[in-house]
Amino acid sequence: MTSSQMLQPEPQPITACTVSRDVQNFDLLIEDMEACLGESWGDLSFADALPFLEQPDASELEFIAIALEEEDEADLALISEIVRAAKAREIKVLLIAEDVSPAALHGLLRDGGDEFVPYPLPEGELAQAIERVLSVQETPAVAPALENKLKATGDRNGVVIPVQGMAGGTGATTLAVNLAWELANIDVGKGKKVKGADAPAGPRVCLLDLDFQFGTTSTYLDLPRREAVFEMLQDTDNMDSEVFMHSLLSYDQKLQVLTAPTDLIPMDLISPVDVERVIEMARTNFDYVIIDMPSTLLEWTETVLNKAHVFFATLELDMRSAQNTLRIKRVLQSEQLPFEKMRFVLNRAPKFTDLNGKSRIKRLADSLGISIEVQLPDGGKTVAQNADHGVPMAEGIAKNPLRKEIAKLAASVHEVNEADIAATA
Repeated sequence: MTSSQMLQPEPQPITACTVSRDVQNFDLLIEDMEACLGESWGDLSFADALPFLEQPDASELEFIAIALEEEDEADLALISEIVRAAKAREIKVLLIAEDVSPAALHGLLRDGGDEFVPYPLPEGELAQAIERVLSVQETPAVAPALENKLKATGDRNGVVIPVQGMAGGTGATTLAVNLAWELANIDVGKGKKVKGADAPAGPRVCLLDLDFQFGTTSTYLDLPRREAVFEMLQDTDNMDSEVFMHSLLSYDQKLQVLTAPTDLIPMDLISPVDVERVIEMARTNFDYVIIDMPSTLLEWTETVLNKAHVFFATLELDMRSAQNTLRIKRVLQSEQLPFEKMRFVLNRAPKFTDLNGKSRIKRLADSLGISIEVQLPDGGKTVAQNADHGVPMAEGIAKNPLRKEIAKLAASVHEVNEADIAATA
Protein backbone atom coordinates (compact mmCIF):
# COMPACT_ATOMS: atom_id res chain seq x y z
CA MET A 1 0.00 0.00 0.00
CA THR A 2 1.47 3.33 -1.03
CA SER A 3 1.67 6.35 1.25
CA SER A 4 -0.81 8.23 -0.96
CA GLN A 5 -3.34 5.47 -0.43
CA MET A 6 -2.80 5.65 3.32
CA LEU A 7 -3.47 9.41 3.28
CA GLN A 8 -6.67 9.04 1.27
CA PRO A 9 -9.54 9.88 3.68
CA GLU A 10 -12.39 7.42 3.97
CA PRO A 11 -15.67 8.75 2.61
CA GLN A 12 -18.01 9.87 5.33
CA PRO A 13 -21.24 7.85 5.54
CA ILE A 14 -24.43 9.61 4.48
CA THR A 15 -26.59 9.90 7.59
CA ALA A 16 -29.28 12.22 6.24
CA CYS A 17 -30.93 13.28 2.99
CA THR A 18 -33.03 16.15 1.82
CA VAL A 19 -35.98 15.17 -0.35
CA SER A 20 -37.52 17.82 -2.59
CA ARG A 21 -38.57 18.69 -6.09
CA ASP A 22 -35.48 20.93 -6.38
CA VAL A 23 -33.32 21.53 -3.32
CA GLN A 24 -31.95 24.71 -4.95
CA ASN A 25 -35.27 26.31 -4.11
CA PHE A 26 -34.35 25.93 -0.44
CA ASP A 27 -30.96 27.64 -0.20
CA LEU A 28 -31.28 28.23 3.54
CA LEU A 29 -31.90 24.53 4.04
CA ILE A 30 -28.70 23.71 2.13
CA GLU A 31 -26.72 26.09 4.33
CA ASP A 32 -28.16 24.68 7.54
CA MET A 33 -27.65 21.05 6.48
CA GLU A 34 -24.00 21.80 5.71
CA ALA A 35 -23.61 23.58 9.04
CA CYS A 36 -25.14 20.68 10.95
CA LEU A 37 -23.80 17.69 9.02
CA GLY A 38 -20.86 18.82 6.92
CA GLU A 39 -20.62 16.40 4.00
CA SER A 40 -22.58 13.61 5.66
CA TRP A 41 -25.80 14.32 3.80
CA GLY A 42 -27.19 13.88 0.33
CA ASP A 43 -30.09 15.07 -1.78
CA LEU A 44 -32.90 13.11 -3.42
CA SER A 45 -35.74 14.12 -5.69
CA PHE A 46 -39.28 12.97 -4.94
CA ALA A 47 -38.98 10.44 -7.77
CA ASP A 48 -35.68 8.99 -6.50
CA ALA A 49 -36.58 8.82 -2.79
CA LEU A 50 -38.63 5.60 -2.80
CA PRO A 51 -36.13 3.56 -4.88
CA PHE A 52 -33.28 4.74 -2.62
CA LEU A 53 -35.15 3.79 0.55
CA GLU A 54 -35.35 0.23 -0.81
CA GLN A 55 -31.55 0.00 -1.07
CA PRO A 56 -29.24 -1.31 1.71
CA ASP A 57 -27.49 2.10 1.89
CA ALA A 58 -30.71 3.59 3.27
CA SER A 59 -30.13 1.72 6.54
CA GLU A 60 -27.41 4.27 7.36
CA LEU A 61 -29.87 7.16 7.30
CA GLU A 62 -30.87 8.71 10.61
CA PHE A 63 -33.38 11.15 9.14
CA ILE A 64 -34.70 12.68 5.94
CA ALA A 65 -35.73 16.32 5.56
CA ILE A 66 -38.64 16.61 3.13
CA ALA A 67 -38.80 20.16 1.76
CA LEU A 68 -41.98 21.15 0.00
CA GLU A 69 -43.84 24.25 -1.10
CA GLU A 70 -47.32 25.04 -2.30
CA GLU A 71 -47.02 23.57 -5.81
CA ASP A 72 -45.74 20.28 -4.38
CA GLU A 73 -49.21 19.56 -2.98
CA ALA A 74 -49.99 18.08 -6.40
CA ASP A 75 -47.56 15.26 -5.49
CA LEU A 76 -48.94 14.80 -1.98
CA ALA A 77 -49.72 11.11 -2.51
CA LEU A 78 -46.11 10.38 -3.47
CA ILE A 79 -44.75 12.44 -0.58
CA SER A 80 -47.01 10.60 1.86
CA GLU A 81 -45.70 7.31 0.51
CA ILE A 82 -42.13 8.52 1.08
CA VAL A 83 -42.97 9.43 4.68
CA ARG A 84 -44.50 6.02 5.34
CA ALA A 85 -41.57 4.22 3.69
CA ALA A 86 -39.08 6.11 5.86
CA LYS A 87 -41.02 5.37 9.03
CA ALA A 88 -41.20 1.67 8.09
CA ARG A 89 -37.38 1.69 8.16
CA GLU A 90 -37.28 3.63 11.45
CA ILE A 91 -35.92 6.74 9.74
CA LYS A 92 -36.97 10.05 11.29
CA VAL A 93 -38.84 12.52 9.07
CA LEU A 94 -38.51 16.31 9.21
CA LEU A 95 -41.03 18.36 7.23
CA ILE A 96 -39.72 21.69 5.89
CA ALA A 97 -42.75 23.51 4.52
CA GLU A 98 -43.34 26.86 2.81
CA ASP A 99 -46.90 28.02 1.99
CA VAL A 100 -48.27 24.50 2.42
CA SER A 101 -51.92 24.22 3.47
CA PRO A 102 -52.64 23.06 7.03
CA ALA A 103 -54.64 20.11 5.66
CA ALA A 104 -51.67 18.86 3.63
CA LEU A 105 -49.29 19.31 6.56
CA HIS A 106 -51.76 17.62 8.89
CA GLY A 107 -51.91 14.60 6.57
CA LEU A 108 -48.13 14.25 6.40
CA LEU A 109 -47.81 14.45 10.18
CA ARG A 110 -50.45 11.76 10.51
CA ASP A 111 -48.55 9.59 8.05
CA GLY A 112 -45.55 9.67 10.38
CA GLY A 113 -43.80 13.03 10.11
CA ASP A 114 -41.84 13.60 13.32
CA GLU A 115 -41.26 17.33 13.23
CA PHE A 116 -42.47 20.37 11.32
CA VAL A 117 -40.23 23.38 10.63
CA PRO A 118 -41.47 26.41 8.65
CA TYR A 119 -39.48 27.78 5.74
CA PRO A 120 -37.67 30.20 5.61
CA LEU A 121 -35.89 28.50 8.47
CA PRO A 122 -35.59 30.51 11.69
CA GLU A 123 -31.99 30.75 12.86
CA GLY A 124 -30.87 27.57 14.60
CA GLU A 125 -34.29 25.92 14.21
CA LEU A 126 -33.10 23.09 11.96
CA ALA A 127 -30.33 22.11 14.38
CA GLN A 128 -32.80 22.08 17.27
CA ALA A 129 -35.31 20.01 15.27
CA ILE A 130 -32.62 17.47 14.36
CA GLU A 131 -31.59 17.21 17.99
CA ARG A 132 -35.19 16.66 19.07
CA VAL A 133 -35.97 13.89 16.60
CA LEU A 134 -32.67 12.07 17.08
CA SER A 135 -32.73 12.15 20.87
CA VAL A 136 -34.14 9.07 22.56
CA GLN A 137 -37.70 10.03 23.38
CA GLU A 138 -38.81 7.68 26.07
CA THR A 139 -42.22 8.42 27.49
CA PRO A 140 -41.55 9.77 30.97
CA ALA A 141 -43.11 7.85 33.77
CA VAL A 142 -46.09 9.73 35.14
CA ALA A 143 -46.18 9.95 38.89
CA PRO A 144 -49.02 7.89 40.38
CA ALA A 145 -50.68 11.06 41.67
CA LEU A 146 -50.95 12.34 38.08
CA GLU A 147 -52.33 9.21 36.47
CA ASN A 148 -55.92 9.44 35.33
CA LYS A 149 -57.72 6.62 37.13
CA LEU A 150 -61.16 7.61 35.88
CA LYS A 151 -62.78 5.29 33.38
CA ALA A 152 -64.77 6.42 30.39
CA THR A 153 -68.50 6.32 30.98
CA GLY A 154 -70.17 7.97 28.00
CA ASP A 155 -73.27 8.42 30.15
CA ARG A 156 -72.86 12.10 31.03
CA ASN A 157 -74.26 15.26 29.49
CA GLY A 158 -71.72 17.76 30.71
CA VAL A 159 -71.99 21.54 30.88
CA VAL A 160 -69.50 23.15 28.50
CA ILE A 161 -68.02 26.44 29.77
CA PRO A 162 -65.27 28.09 27.66
CA VAL A 163 -63.28 31.01 29.08
CA GLN A 164 -61.63 33.54 26.78
CA GLY A 165 -59.84 36.81 27.48
CA MET A 166 -60.89 39.91 25.59
CA ALA A 167 -57.28 41.05 25.93
CA GLY A 168 -54.02 39.58 27.16
CA GLY A 169 -53.57 39.40 30.92
CA THR A 170 -57.25 39.66 31.85
CA GLY A 171 -57.10 36.48 33.93
CA ALA A 172 -58.83 34.00 31.61
CA THR A 173 -56.55 31.07 32.46
CA THR A 174 -56.65 31.91 36.17
CA LEU A 175 -60.44 31.85 36.03
CA ALA A 176 -60.59 28.64 33.96
CA VAL A 177 -58.19 26.67 36.17
CA ASN A 178 -59.67 27.76 39.48
CA LEU A 179 -63.29 27.54 38.34
CA ALA A 180 -62.61 23.95 37.27
CA TRP A 181 -61.00 23.15 40.62
CA GLU A 182 -63.82 24.72 42.62
CA LEU A 183 -66.42 22.77 40.63
CA ALA A 184 -64.48 19.55 41.17
CA ASN A 185 -64.66 20.17 44.92
CA ILE A 186 -68.16 21.63 45.07
CA ASP A 187 -69.64 18.74 47.05
CA VAL A 188 -66.74 18.24 49.43
CA GLY A 189 -67.96 18.50 53.03
CA LYS A 190 -67.30 21.56 55.11
CA GLY A 191 -65.66 19.59 57.91
CA LYS A 192 -62.09 18.42 58.11
CA LYS A 193 -60.51 18.36 54.67
CA VAL A 194 -59.58 14.90 53.42
CA LYS A 195 -57.21 14.52 50.49
CA GLY A 196 -56.46 11.74 48.06
CA ALA A 197 -58.50 8.61 47.50
CA ASP A 198 -60.50 9.07 50.73
CA ALA A 199 -61.83 12.49 49.73
CA PRO A 200 -65.57 12.74 49.02
CA ALA A 201 -66.33 12.56 45.31
CA GLY A 202 -67.50 15.75 43.63
CA PRO A 203 -68.70 16.19 40.06
CA ARG A 204 -66.54 14.82 37.27
CA VAL A 205 -64.74 17.87 35.89
CA CYS A 206 -62.48 18.15 32.84
CA LEU A 207 -60.29 21.13 31.95
CA LEU A 208 -59.36 21.43 28.27
CA ASP A 209 -56.46 23.70 27.28
CA LEU A 210 -57.19 24.60 23.66
CA ASP A 211 -54.43 27.20 23.48
CA PHE A 212 -52.19 24.72 21.66
CA GLN A 213 -49.22 27.07 21.42
CA PHE A 214 -48.97 29.02 24.66
CA GLY A 215 -51.43 27.25 26.94
CA THR A 216 -50.36 27.38 30.58
CA THR A 217 -52.88 25.27 32.48
CA SER A 218 -50.12 22.69 32.91
CA THR A 219 -47.95 25.35 34.56
CA TYR A 220 -50.77 26.52 36.84
CA LEU A 221 -51.26 22.93 38.04
CA ASP A 222 -47.65 21.72 37.81
CA LEU A 223 -48.53 19.00 35.30
CA PRO A 224 -46.19 17.68 32.59
CA ARG A 225 -46.99 18.10 28.91
CA ARG A 226 -47.13 14.85 26.97
CA GLU A 227 -46.85 13.73 23.35
CA ALA A 228 -50.07 11.75 23.85
CA VAL A 229 -52.02 15.01 23.53
CA PHE A 230 -50.65 15.81 20.07
CA GLU A 231 -51.07 12.21 18.95
CA MET A 232 -54.71 12.30 19.98
CA LEU A 233 -55.36 15.67 18.35
CA GLN A 234 -53.90 14.70 14.99
CA ASP A 235 -55.99 11.54 14.71
CA THR A 236 -59.41 12.36 16.10
CA ASP A 237 -60.97 10.17 13.39
CA ASN A 238 -59.86 7.15 15.41
CA MET A 239 -60.27 8.70 18.86
CA ASP A 240 -62.43 6.76 21.26
CA SER A 241 -63.17 7.22 24.95
CA GLU A 242 -60.15 5.17 25.98
CA VAL A 243 -57.74 7.21 23.84
CA PHE A 244 -59.26 10.45 25.11
CA MET A 245 -59.09 9.47 28.76
CA HIS A 246 -55.48 8.31 28.30
CA SER A 247 -54.61 11.81 27.06
CA LEU A 248 -55.77 13.40 30.32
CA LEU A 249 -53.73 13.96 33.45
CA SER A 250 -55.21 14.05 36.92
CA TYR A 251 -54.68 16.74 39.52
CA ASP A 252 -55.18 15.26 42.99
CA GLN A 253 -57.53 12.63 41.49
CA LYS A 254 -60.28 15.26 41.32
CA LEU A 255 -59.65 17.32 38.20
CA GLN A 256 -58.79 15.81 34.81
CA VAL A 257 -56.75 18.02 32.50
CA LEU A 258 -55.97 17.99 28.79
CA THR A 259 -52.79 20.07 28.69
CA ALA A 260 -51.46 21.88 25.65
CA PRO A 261 -49.10 19.71 23.52
CA THR A 262 -45.40 19.51 24.32
CA ASP A 263 -44.28 21.53 21.29
CA LEU A 264 -45.75 24.50 19.48
CA ILE A 265 -48.08 23.46 16.67
CA PRO A 266 -49.90 25.60 14.09
CA MET A 267 -53.23 26.68 15.54
CA ASP A 268 -55.03 25.87 12.29
CA LEU A 269 -53.61 22.34 12.26
CA ILE A 270 -56.70 21.35 14.23
CA SER A 271 -59.96 21.58 12.30
CA PRO A 272 -63.43 22.48 13.64
CA VAL A 273 -64.38 18.82 13.30
CA ASP A 274 -61.40 17.81 15.49
CA VAL A 275 -62.38 20.32 18.17
CA GLU A 276 -66.01 19.25 18.08
CA ARG A 277 -65.01 15.61 18.59
CA VAL A 278 -62.81 16.47 21.57
CA ILE A 279 -65.52 18.57 23.23
CA GLU A 280 -68.18 15.94 22.59
CA MET A 281 -65.95 13.23 24.04
CA ALA A 282 -65.36 15.34 27.15
CA ARG A 283 -69.02 16.27 27.47
CA THR A 284 -70.19 12.66 27.46
CA ASN A 285 -67.68 11.63 30.12
CA PHE A 286 -67.79 14.60 32.52
CA ASP A 287 -70.32 16.75 34.37
CA TYR A 288 -68.44 19.97 33.65
CA VAL A 289 -66.07 20.78 30.78
CA ILE A 290 -64.10 23.99 31.31
CA ILE A 291 -62.21 25.20 28.22
CA ASP A 292 -59.26 27.59 28.36
CA MET A 293 -59.44 29.31 24.97
CA PRO A 294 -56.62 31.01 23.03
CA SER A 295 -56.82 34.80 22.94
CA THR A 296 -57.31 34.86 19.18
CA LEU A 297 -60.37 33.97 17.12
CA LEU A 298 -59.91 30.87 14.97
CA GLU A 299 -61.89 28.89 12.44
CA TRP A 300 -63.08 26.58 15.22
CA THR A 301 -64.03 29.33 17.71
CA GLU A 302 -67.54 29.17 16.23
CA THR A 303 -67.60 25.43 16.98
CA VAL A 304 -66.75 26.03 20.64
CA LEU A 305 -69.31 28.83 20.93
CA ASN A 306 -72.04 26.63 19.49
CA LYS A 307 -71.18 23.75 21.85
CA ALA A 308 -70.99 26.04 24.90
CA HIS A 309 -73.78 26.37 27.45
CA VAL A 310 -72.27 29.63 28.67
CA PHE A 311 -69.14 31.42 27.42
CA PHE A 312 -67.21 33.50 29.96
CA ALA A 313 -65.32 36.49 28.50
CA THR A 314 -62.84 38.22 30.83
CA LEU A 315 -62.05 41.91 30.48
CA GLU A 316 -60.66 44.78 32.48
CA LEU A 317 -61.66 48.38 32.94
CA ASP A 318 -59.44 49.69 30.15
CA MET A 319 -59.61 50.79 26.53
CA ARG A 320 -58.05 47.67 25.00
CA SER A 321 -60.66 45.41 26.60
CA ALA A 322 -63.46 47.75 25.55
CA GLN A 323 -62.31 47.92 21.93
CA ASN A 324 -61.83 44.16 21.61
CA THR A 325 -65.17 43.44 23.25
CA LEU A 326 -66.92 45.74 20.79
CA ARG A 327 -65.14 44.09 17.87
CA ILE A 328 -66.02 40.55 18.91
CA LYS A 329 -69.63 41.61 19.52
CA ARG A 330 -69.87 42.97 15.99
CA VAL A 331 -68.34 39.83 14.48
CA LEU A 332 -70.63 37.44 16.32
CA GLN A 333 -73.76 39.43 15.61
CA SER A 334 -72.90 39.95 11.94
CA GLU A 335 -72.40 36.19 11.53
CA GLN A 336 -75.61 35.52 13.48
CA LEU A 337 -73.70 33.51 16.09
CA PRO A 338 -75.10 33.05 19.61
CA PHE A 339 -73.71 36.20 21.22
CA GLU A 340 -76.29 35.80 23.98
CA LYS A 341 -74.16 32.96 25.40
CA MET A 342 -71.43 35.44 26.31
CA ARG A 343 -71.16 36.30 30.00
CA PHE A 344 -68.75 39.16 30.65
CA VAL A 345 -66.49 38.89 33.68
CA LEU A 346 -64.74 42.05 34.86
CA ASN A 347 -61.43 41.17 36.47
CA ARG A 348 -59.64 43.49 38.90
CA ALA A 349 -62.91 45.30 39.48
CA PRO A 350 -62.95 48.39 41.73
CA LYS A 351 -63.76 47.83 45.38
CA PHE A 352 -67.33 48.07 46.58
CA THR A 353 -66.62 51.41 48.25
CA ASP A 354 -65.13 52.94 45.08
CA LEU A 355 -68.11 54.92 43.82
CA ASN A 356 -66.15 56.43 40.94
CA GLY A 357 -65.09 52.95 39.85
CA LYS A 358 -68.68 51.67 39.95
CA SER A 359 -69.70 54.59 37.76
CA ARG A 360 -66.96 53.70 35.25
CA ILE A 361 -68.21 50.11 35.10
CA LYS A 362 -71.74 51.30 34.29
CA ARG A 363 -70.46 53.64 31.57
CA LEU A 364 -68.36 50.83 30.07
CA ALA A 365 -71.30 48.42 29.98
CA ASP A 366 -73.65 51.03 28.53
CA SER A 367 -71.20 52.13 25.84
CA LEU A 368 -70.61 48.53 24.73
CA GLY A 369 -74.24 47.47 25.03
CA ILE A 370 -73.38 44.53 27.29
CA SER A 371 -74.13 43.39 30.80
CA ILE A 372 -71.20 42.78 33.14
CA GLU A 373 -72.63 40.00 35.27
CA VAL A 374 -69.55 38.97 37.27
CA GLN A 375 -67.03 41.24 38.97
CA LEU A 376 -63.84 39.72 40.32
CA PRO A 377 -61.63 41.65 42.77
CA ASP A 378 -57.93 42.24 42.32
CA GLY A 379 -56.19 39.34 44.02
CA GLY A 380 -52.82 41.09 44.01
CA LYS A 381 -49.35 39.73 43.26
CA THR A 382 -49.97 36.61 45.31
CA VAL A 383 -52.23 35.25 42.54
CA ALA A 384 -49.37 35.15 40.02
CA GLN A 385 -46.97 33.84 42.66
CA ASN A 386 -49.39 31.06 43.56
CA ALA A 387 -49.76 30.12 39.88
CA ASP A 388 -45.99 29.78 39.64
CA HIS A 389 -46.16 27.29 42.50
CA GLY A 390 -48.50 25.14 40.43
CA VAL A 391 -51.46 24.84 42.79
CA PRO A 392 -55.07 26.14 42.65
CA MET A 393 -55.79 29.19 44.76
CA ALA A 394 -57.97 27.11 47.08
CA GLU A 395 -54.86 25.10 47.98
CA GLY A 396 -52.34 27.93 48.17
CA ILE A 397 -54.16 31.18 48.99
CA ALA A 398 -57.60 30.08 50.12
CA LYS A 399 -58.43 33.40 51.83
CA ASN A 400 -57.58 35.53 48.79
CA PRO A 401 -60.61 37.65 47.79
CA LEU A 402 -60.32 36.56 44.14
CA ARG A 403 -60.42 32.89 45.14
CA LYS A 404 -63.52 33.50 47.26
CA GLU A 405 -65.39 35.13 44.35
CA ILE A 406 -64.46 32.32 41.96
CA ALA A 407 -65.73 29.83 44.55
CA LYS A 408 -69.02 31.75 44.69
CA LEU A 409 -69.21 31.69 40.89
CA ALA A 410 -68.64 27.92 40.85
CA ALA A 411 -71.36 27.43 43.47
CA SER A 412 -73.75 29.53 41.39
CA VAL A 413 -72.97 27.57 38.21
CA HIS A 414 -73.51 24.28 40.02
CA GLU A 415 -76.74 25.47 41.62
CA VAL A 416 -78.17 26.54 38.25
CA ASN A 417 -77.13 23.25 36.67
CA GLU A 418 -78.67 21.19 39.47
CA ALA A 419 -81.89 23.19 39.16
CA ASP A 420 -81.99 22.56 35.39
CA ILE A 421 -81.45 18.83 35.93
CA ALA A 422 -84.22 18.70 38.52
CA ALA A 423 -86.57 20.61 36.22
CA THR A 424 -86.04 18.17 33.35
CA ALA A 425 -86.17 15.04 35.49
